[in-house]
Amino acid sequence: MLIPRRKTPDLTLPTLDHGQFDLSAETAERGTVICFYRGLHCPICATYLKEFEKKVAAFAERGVNCIAISSDGEERTRAMADKIEAKELRFGYDLPLAVAKEWGLYISTSRGKTSIGIEEPALFSEPGLFMVTPEQTLYYGSVQTMPFVRPHFAELVAALDFAIPNNYPARGEYTGDV
Repeated sequence: MLIPRRKTPDLTLPTLDHGQFDLSAETAERGTVICFYRGLHCPICATYLKEFEKKVAAFAERGVNCIAISSDGEERTRAMADKIEAKELRFGYDLPLAVAKEWGLYISTSRGKTSIGIEEPALFSEPGLFMVTPEQTLYYGSVQTMPFVRPHFAELVAALDFAIPNNYPARGEYTGDV
């Protein structure tokens, strides 16, 4: 389990149009929002990533970079980026499932074709949304076992509007006895 205020796992992946993504080399003033999505086969992911695309500028105004990542290969990732008409959102691909597990993501097995007629990969990760500080520590995290009911990007932007001026710390850091 990832712990707020502690270092996250390293994350280095190819991206579609922005060279290599290396979390440890991100330079945004306040960090990076990482959206792990299921893949091209997931219609809910497409809708969710469209919303993320709309908020990239708002995150940038607050000093936060954004990236969407899946275990899909380059071709399926390009198809997803095209599907949502991405212009600003970076897309990382080829997420190793062992790395997905390090991030606490759940792994699912294929059930064949989805409702939109696209074959699920044999194994893929379920969604997760994280905000990582410039020091590569966890600020915010949400992990899911299902594709449904995801955190809203507008709410995360609004939370930053409170957290930034109030120097609000990451919460959930206690790991002692209870």
